[in-house]
Amino acid sequence: MTSIITTASPRVYQNHLLDSTRWQNIIPRDDDIVITTSYKSGTTWTQFIVYQLLFLTVPNPPLYSGKISSWVDCRFCSTTDELLENLEQQSHRRFLKSHLPKDGIQFSENTRYIVVGRDARDVFMSMINHWSSFTDEAYQMLNTEQPGNPFPQWHGDIQRAWQDWITRGWFDWESEGYPFWSNLHHTATWWPYYHLDNVLFVHYNELKSNLLAQVLKIAEFIQVDISLQQAKKIAEQSHFNKMKAYFMANIDSSEFWKKGAESFFHKGTNGRWANVLTAKDLELYQQTKSRLLPSDCAEWLEQKI
Repeated sequence: MTSIITTASPRVYQNHLLDSTRWQNIIPRDDDIVITTSYKSGTTWTQFIVYQLLFLTVPNPPLYSGKISSWVDCRFCSTTDELLENLEQQSHRRFLKSHLPKDGIQFSENTRYIVVGRDARDVFMSMINHWSSFTDEAYQMLNTEQPGNPFPQWHGDIQRAWQDWITRGWFDWESEGYPFWSNLHHTATWWPYYHLDNVLFVHYNELKSNLLAQVLKIAEFIQVDISLQQAKKIAEQSHFNKMKAYFMANIDSSEFWKKGAESFFHKGTNGRWANVLTAKDLELYQQTKSRLLPSDCAEWLEQKI
């Protein structure tokens, strides 16, 4: 395996939604898979593909759920004891979700990491739909015994939201991502690991443009033998609209989003920002991007496929 970059102890990310310290008590397994994005970049999409790959030969596989693929750093998705019990009891190969930047997670050379990225401007548009769809119950969960300031209600001003999101961080060491957490910083912290054998970068646009190729690439990376026919079936089932229909039929997320899975998955389209962001807005983006991202990383995120 290619040599691992050494890093200092992970930062502690704790706010209305995140608690990175929940990772400290997890005993890693040699075949663990971690799927990580900032948010609204194809996390669940990639989890759903990995789920199908891992249960490929299992008759009557269980329905996909948050218990099968736990979001470890979610502060309120479960208690830490419930999380650990669930993970210890899992007999299938574990695939875990994280929204932590690389500096917030303890890296293991025996774990396989799938880092999913997306153009920041598209992330923003999906994030706005996400935020504006929160229910009153969601705000209550976010703002009950939360560390630090409460998560703000959606105010309806998209230009104000953009200016905050692209120039203001939630944590002191971040400079974008408010009122969630960093987006560009997330990708930037993982980018130096691009060359490692146990890290795979997947782009949202690649999932949209050539899903079959991504299914095959992910299968090879996590070392799952699969035929072309099997890969085609998984790609078909993982098409955005089919996946959305699956979640709408099987997962009740109405407590958190006003229209449940319909709000969570929304449109899955790119480029909507072009009719929303002004020249001044885009200048702010260029400034932040230039400050935080290496040029090759920026080019990768902005790729048009």
